[in-house]
Amino acid sequence: MNVIRKFIAEGYTIIVLSPIDKFIHYKKEFPRVKHIPIECLDRDGTNPIRDLTLIFELIKKYKEVKPDLIIHYTIKPNIYGAVAAKFCKIPSIAVVTGLGYSFLHAGFVKRMTHWLYKRTLRLHKKVIFENKDDRSLFIDLGLSTAENSISIKGCGVNINHYISNSPLRKDQTIFTYIGRLLYDKGIREFVGAAEIIKASNPEVNFWLIGDIDDENPASIKKDDILNWVRQGTVVYHGSTSDVREFIDQSSCIVLPSYREAIARSLTEAMSMKKPVIATDVAGCREAVDHNINGYLVPVQNKEVLAKAMMKFIKLPYDDKTKMGLKGREKVLTEFDDRLIAEAIHDICTKILGEI
Repeated sequence: MNVIRKFIAEGYTIIVLSPIDKFIHYKKEFPRVKHIPIECLDRDGTNPIRDLTLIFELIKKYKEVKPDLIIHYTIKPNIYGAVAAKFCKIPSIAVVTGLGYSFLHAGFVKRMTHWLYKRTLRLHKKVIFENKDDRSLFIDLGLSTAENSISIKGCGVNINHYISNSPLRKDQTIFTYIGRLLYDKGIREFVGAAEIIKASNPEVNFWLIGDIDDENPASIKKDDILNWVRQGTVVYHGSTSDVREFIDQSSCIVLPSYREAIARSLTEAMSMKKPVIATDVAGCREAVDHNINGYLVPVQNKEVLAKAMMKFIKLPYDDKTKMGLKGREKVLTEFDDRLIAEAIHDICTKILGEI
């Protein structure tokens, strides 16, 4: 949204190619933006024949549209869109929005993804990473080059949308996880830490908010959620299109993820002056300044996570408030989505100037 908004303000014509799903809500704000459906983009599929059809579909659509520049987002468009754009002799950019399941788990899919990235990212004019660690990893693995890659601060946060004037609540402590319900997001550790805390502090609440992503191999089992709810460990609020109410009611937002691009649940919470607790991994450590706007903990360690939560519970109210204010300050200076859109705009205009 922020990138589309920026380019329209600069007088560009924008065309969006994507599947038809709930995420094309941008058309309400930008009715003049043309949307072209993609039929062959199977987000988590591993069928190489279907992926080849995506290349041919993109070639056909790129030839019809004849854009000056293509910006690709996510794994498959970055890989197969690079081939299609090169075939059509159209300059392109890849935006790596996170590494996903294939980079966290060893196996054939991981090896194939590495192989494909290594041979296609060089076809882009520029590869944009949403944190420094992902850029360094791709360079170290030989998947991208230092000259061809750049890092930005995620996709940004709308600081006027994610804003709160409500003080932190004093009557109750609520730790909240917001995001897709994946084991790789640290759901087990969040629930495990909740069990430890509730053994001595049963009045503390733990909320889960998010979708069960059935297409992802790391998706949690529905039976697990039912058991956690029945045991009184967590309260599951389901999914929502607007998390602001839940952030506003929470005392602290927690994300024990194994790896992120830049975690939106953290930056959105910080924008609303909420303290945060996250794992010391890529995509989280860039958002959280330890002991300033929240706490960083080791990955896959429910005991240390519980200690950080207990430390937060015992923290004086004024210090909790100060943590929230520091988070908002960090968002304003680093994660404002207008700054991110400006950075991408500058990269694109430089490439267009070289054509």
